[in-house]
Amino acid sequence: MKRVLGWLGFFLRCPVCTAKYSMENIKVIEGETDESTSDTRLLIHSDCIKCKSSVMFNIDIAGPDIFSVCMITDLTGKDTTRFSKYNPINTNDCINIHTTLSLFDGDFVRALTTK
Repeated sequence: MKRVLGWLGFFLRCPVCTAKYSMENIKVIEGETDESTSDTRLLIHSDCIKCKSSVMFNIDIAGPDIFSVCMITDLTGKDTTRFSKYNPINTNDCINIHTTLSLFDGDFVRALTTK
């Protein structure tokens, strides 16, 4: 894992300003390595020291192949730690949100002040 993080610090650049990321600003949110195949999967959050933008990288290393997806986010490093403690959204959550929104009459003042 340390080897992978070292590689990331060398190769990853900010998608906004192209500055190299500092290892101090790279935080692994989730990571796992399959010891039998050395395949590695990482979810990383980083803040750019130059432009202050925040990004999340999903990196999948399978043998010689490396796949990376980058997403600009407004989540801070603290947010990623806080939200990682919650369970993922499931199908029932989506159905409940849909049902609630379909019944919503548009009165935000009442919706946000009652309960």
